[in-house]
Amino acid sequence: MILVWVPLVVIILDRLTKIMVSSRMLEGESIPVVPGIFHLTYVLNPGAAFGMLEGNRWFFLLVALVAVGVIWWYRRGILHETAWIRWGTALFLGGTLGNVWDRAVSGLVVDFFDFRIWPVFNVADCAICVGVGMIVWSILKEEFRKQK
Repeated sequence: MILVWVPLVVIILDRLTKIMVSSRMLEGESIPVVPGIFHLTYVLNPGAAFGMLEGNRWFFLLVALVAVGVIWWYRRGILHETAWIRWGTALFLGGTLGNVWDRAVSGLVVDFFDFRIWPVFNVADCAICVGVGMIVWSILKEEFRKQK
């Protein structure tokens, strides 16, 4: 069930925050939360992370759907992995589907967290990064354990 509920929560949080930003702000508008450090900045991103590969909507959709398909195919094995792998995969899945929603509907991903020293991002991006980090951490931890 973790591969259903966690992604669903991520998708809902992602959609709610993107709807709030896009309905209350103009594209390009920036609201300082902590001036010079953290702003809410409404950006429509036509690319992948950091705007890379701009305009490749169908490629990104295909890659995301392949990733979702791989998770679906290996779901039973994933559910027998460590909690770090299960939670990481669930977060990754939710974030991927959150951004797929934007790409499928408009081809543009709504981004708004702006730390000024890093490209603007969203809840789905956070879930993807944290999820992948958890998976990598679990794999590295296991490799270090095997070496001892």
